[in-house]
Amino acid sequence: ANAWFPPDADGGTNDGVEWFARNIAEPIGQVFLRLIFMVVVPLVFSALTLGVAGIGDVRRLGRMGLKTLVFTLVLSSASVAIGLVLANTVRPGERLSAAKREDLKEKYTRAPVKAVEQAQQSKSLRDSLLDIIPKNPLQEMVGALDGSSPGGGMLAVMFFALCFGVAITLAPERTTPLVGFLEGLFDVCMVIIGWAMRIAPLGVAGLTFSLTAVLGFDILQTLAWYVATVIVGLALHMFGVYSLVVSVFARLSPRQFFGRITEVMLTAFATSSSNATLPTSLRVIEQNLGVHREIASFVLTVGSTANQNGTALYEGITVLFLAQVFGVDLTLTQQITVVLMSVLAGIGTAGVPGGSLPLVAILLLRVGVPPEGLGIILGVDRLLDMCRTTL
Repeated sequence: ANAWFPPDADGGTNDGVEWFARNIAEPIGQVFLRLIFMVVVPLVFSALTLGVAGIGDVRRLGRMGLKTLVFTLVLSSASVAIGLVLANTVRPGERLSAAKREDLKEKYTRAPVKAVEQAQQSKSLRDSLLDIIPKNPLQEMVGALDGSSPGGGMLAVMFFALCFGVAITLAPERTTPLVGFLEGLFDVCMVIIGWAMRIAPLGVAGLTFSLTAVLGFDILQTLAWYVATVIVGLALHMFGVYSLVVSVFARLSPRQFFGRITEVMLTAFATSSSNATLPTSLRVIEQNLGVHREIASFVLTVGSTANQNGTALYEGITVLFLAQVFGVDLTLTQQITVVLMSVLAGIGTAGVPGGSLPLVAILLLRVGVPPEGLGIILGVDRLLDMCRTTL
């Protein structure tokens, strides 16, 4: 663009480029983002509730259900911990110059200022933990995206969804219509997300254009550090944590394990969808690893939605990266909140391409980062989606 519209005499962005970015490119990107934002609350509630309800009554499932739940929580927590350590060590968001960071803050002044101010007000760990339990879940839902919730915001909504899902498992016969309603709500939300994904190429192009018009190629260099941090984190979890778990608990060589599930990994990488990979996973795990069908059916079906370690790790790094880009210094309490919400978000994330974007928006709001900042990472999200789905 600057080849056609040379920079101004003072070195700033040409007026023509700035007009096009503000009035053409950015509005197209905002349509894409708002289609995602408007289904965030119903999608998270229905997905998380169904994810927990899908596990079934742990008492009925016995040792298999309990082991599945424990492994899900432990591995998801480990993945987020790896992400946070890397993000705090590499600090990819601070690769952007102070001047460009100020330009970025000015660009997103339309973001909900109240939410940012409230999130930056540090609370004690005691108050933060109490706020997780909502007094009025509906009030928390209404205020989750604009910072007006009186308590824990989206984290409180997630806690309510968890309790709701557990309660459904304890009365399965009488809650069948309710589960049907939630499944319908989830499907409708996914249709709207599908609309957003159809215009994603235009939306991402518009957002990327408007960003580079304001920030230049500095933002691309910063993104390269971000991509490298995420991929290193995914590799550490896959070949470090998973190898350890496979050797210790399954008594299987990691080389044999990864060699036997190569088809699953390639399918996941190509489709970027845990749900689309599930049929291949069921077949390969039964044939190549000798897992009994009833165990594979339960654990893999639940895991395709609930045990999304790659998404949890990605969300933790992304939130800290964007916080660094916007100059938001997160306290220890806020980082613990990111861990909790990333683990829960992994349970409630839809196993389809782009399914994690609404959850990332929620996390950003919680720590006081403008959700429109998602536009910064959307240009590289597809590659990272393929990598994290493989994990």
